[in-house]
Amino acid sequence: MNLTETDFLLTITTFIILIVILMMVLVYGIFIKKKSELLLSQQRKEALFEQELAISQVEIKEQTLNYIGQELHDDLGQKLSVARLMTNKLARADEEEKTNIAHEINLLIGECIQDIRNLSKVFISKQVRHFGFVESLEREISRIERLDLLEVEYVINNHELEINSDHALILFRIIQESINNVIKHARSNKVLIKVDDHPNFTEININDYGVGFNAEHRNDGSGLENIKNRAKLIDATFKINSTENLGTEITITYKKPTPWKE
Repeated sequence: MNLTETDFLLTITTFIILIVILMMVLVYGIFIKKKSELLLSQQRKEALFEQELAISQVEIKEQTLNYIGQELHDDLGQKLSVARLMTNKLARADEEEKTNIAHEINLLIGECIQDIRNLSKVFISKQVRHFGFVESLEREISRIERLDLLEVEYVINNHELEINSDHALILFRIIQESINNVIKHARSNKVLIKVDDHPNFTEININDYGVGFNAEHRNDGSGLENIKNRAKLIDATFKINSTENLGTEITITYKKPTPWKE
């Protein structure tokens, strides 16, 4: 092999090595870019999740305060007013009447004490974290029935259901908003709330028997869009189906995180 052939082979080898190095640098650059984009996307998602979590906490606090104000005015206030009127009667009553009135006042005060205890439990700002998802949902149902807002049929197949507390807070708020929409718009006096737990997901159905609407002419307002966006943040889906004069069905499917995601 003469010198010319050697130089040619050396040139070709050097060229191939440079091409390989350039390709490796290019691939590495693409990898770093994709990794950076993925990290940035994850950071944005986490920031959005924390924002929605904070908003949900504030909304629950506001609704709790509204509920407490209503209870204090409509329930406790009325009971204490009655107790006060009955106390005024004591001065004009005979012994037998005094005994009966005192007994009635004692019962009213006992009811007021129990109502205050119930309110103190509701007043806990982080109620979902404190009580858990299922008990918080059942407390919300009890509140709806107590205020005579709706007749609630409640079905659940697993009372020991456990959900990540942050996810549970947003999921609870989604359900709360959905029920409020039923109260405001469905013109229904009854609602079915069904919680069906499975190994990999939990499905929640909310069915009303109200006026419904035509799905083809439905205009998804910002309220429904907000609910759907919140659902996406916790890897859940939110679907709504409705038929005019037959009612509306809401389906929320929450996918349980696999252990490696925790």
